[in-house]
Amino acid sequence: MRVLVANAGSSSLKLTLLDADDRELWTRQLDAPRDFVECAAVAGALADLPDAPEVVGHRIVHGGDSFDAAVELDPQVLAALQELTALAPLHQPKSLAAVDAVCRALPGVPEVACFDTAFHTTLPPAAFTYALPREWRRRFGLRRYGFHGLSHSYAAGRARKLAAPTLRMVTCHLGAGASLCAVLEGRSVDTTMGFTPLEGLAMATRSGSVDPGLLLWLQEHAGVSASGMAHALEHDSGMVGLAGTPDMREVLRRDDADARLALDVYVHRLRAGIGAMAATLGGLDALVFTGGVGERSPRVRGLACDRLSHLGVAIDPSRNDAVDGDADVRAPESSVAVLVVRAREDLEIARQARALLRPERLQRL
Repeated sequence: MRVLVANAGSSSLKLTLLDADDRELWTRQLDAPRDFVECAAVAGALADLPDAPEVVGHRIVHGGDSFDAAVELDPQVLAALQELTALAPLHQPKSLAAVDAVCRALPGVPEVACFDTAFHTTLPPAAFTYALPREWRRRFGLRRYGFHGLSHSYAAGRARKLAAPTLRMVTCHLGAGASLCAVLEGRSVDTTMGFTPLEGLAMATRSGSVDPGLLLWLQEHAGVSASGMAHALEHDSGMVGLAGTPDMREVLRRDDADARLALDVYVHRLRAGIGAMAATLGGLDALVFTGGVGERSPRVRGLACDRLSHLGVAIDPSRNDAVDGDADVRAPESSVAVLVVRAREDLEIARQARALLRPERLQRL
């Protein structure tokens, strides 16, 4: 079954056509559509498709409590997703604009929504509940949702093929956004992102977890507005706040005090998070690195694994430096598989879309 994958981020839309064997037939990267003019640009790109897709799979960041698996898009589903925009204001509008643009360009082709939050709907109450007043939690739906679920799901599935047994693993999605996931027998049981993607690790431009009392102090004593706070935490923090750049490659190239501090903070949060996820699992069989930084930075992987020997983690420096594609970089003495997995959200989206719309069903459409 040919699948067109539409992966909309906060600023870009990547379109990829995969054949039945997941071979890439065609790909384009565009600005994420926001209006009719940009929708026309999507239509222009899709006019160059070498073959017609049988189904379109869309990455949707937020499915809330309503969607715990991929779902075929229809007006009712789209209305429900529109209502979730307040929970993901940077991503949800772009995802829905991409749905509209592709639907206009490919009328009649079934479209499937695949959710970043769905993989984390298996979190137990102890992991997703905030210790906040019951009335707040009930009235406003306050809970930890988790994100990057498509990437974590793919990385966990790929890890099980590369190294068995891997019942207990921590997947590390390290890109511009970064999060960890504790995966037990294929299910997410804990993760670092929460109600929003701001919680957890230090990232390229996001702060990660910050004492809420500090934020209240800034509002009360420094006059920082809610909008100013939101912008600073989302766009002016993380590596850019510490080192002046969101690019981990530049942080690693530099040897000044700001860059060293930024790397130290990044690695400190990363190690601590891995340890916490391993504690949730009661041990560790595999540690998996994916995402732009996770795949391409041997130094970050090496630093992350340093001081994790108490969990049985040991990395082979020569293997780590020579990674090209998916690889196992553990040292011979390591009791834990240390894996590098190329991020392939497109394959996970295609898998979910095919599972939902099987060939016999497509023939009836």
